[in-house]
Amino acid sequence: MAGGQERILRRRIKSVQSTKKITKAMELIAASRIVKAQQRVDAARPYAEKITAVIGNLAAGGAGLSSPLLIPRETVTKVGFVAVCADRGLAGAYNTNVIRATERAILAARAEGRDYGLICVGKKAQSYFRFRGYTIDASFIAMSDQPAYEDARQVAAAVTEHFESGDYDQVELVYTQFLSAATQRVAQRRFMPIDSELLEATASEGPAADYEFEPGPGLILERLLPRYAEARLFAAMLEAAASEHAARRRAMKSATDNAEELIIKLSRIMNRARQDAITTEIMEIVGGAEAQSQGAADDDDLLIDHIGAQDLFPQHRDQAHHDHV
Repeated sequence: MAGGQERILRRRIKSVQSTKKITKAMELIAASRIVKAQQRVDAARPYAEKITAVIGNLAAGGAGLSSPLLIPRETVTKVGFVAVCADRGLAGAYNTNVIRATERAILAARAEGRDYGLICVGKKAQSYFRFRGYTIDASFIAMSDQPAYEDARQVAAAVTEHFESGDYDQVELVYTQFLSAATQRVAQRRFMPIDSELLEATASEGPAADYEFEPGPGLILERLLPRYAEARLFAAMLEAAASEHAARRRAMKSATDNAEELIIKLSRIMNRARQDAITTEIMEIVGGAEAQSQGAADDDDLLIDHIGAQDLFPQHRDQAHHDHV
């Protein structure tokens, strides 16, 4: 019985060791990708800041006030939500946090009597909301790990089409904001209509200057606003990718540590079972030896008793011999 238990424990330890190797490798891969993702976030930030400043200067000059991307709707009857998740799991609560934040926002909008639209970026968001029976207007997969600007352009084009056609009166962007390798948080930002006051405030932070635009500022702003939406979405997708790698590294490190603790625990149990088996075998050997010694002693006592009886009563021995003759 003990030997069977030891074999079972050995198999479990071997299985946990194999899992530990996988989680350790995934931890190292995620750690290496965090650096690259963070570099991409930093590289995209100057472009986003510059285009924001240019659009802010145009908006401050009175250009583009008739653009549908800048004009808030008088009544908001339908809100569109863009949920940026991952295509893969094994990243702790990364996907769950974004999904829950999006679901809470949808329920809050419905409680206010508003309809909702949903655009999913990432397979995990698509699978969850489709399984729950939510209406999905568009979904994009295979772009969360290393998003490219073309990926952001496709998503932004779908969002802009729904907004400019009047299907969405307002669009909210839900993603994970990357603060550092150790800190990430879910953020919900208004994506459309673009906040013109925020653009003007951003433009006023820099040095004041008079610009002459050729062609007219209205036409320039009309061309730049879609690029601005793409840049904002691309920055959000880059931050989400960096957050995904950071969350996966933490999750895999925790899994590796748990596997190490489980291996130690199972090894102690196996050693205890082995000691119990050895102790049981020793006791059986000692018990058998004692039983054999006791049996030999009993035979000697019987023999001594038999010989002693003949020596003590020789007449019985002679009478028995006479009767036999």
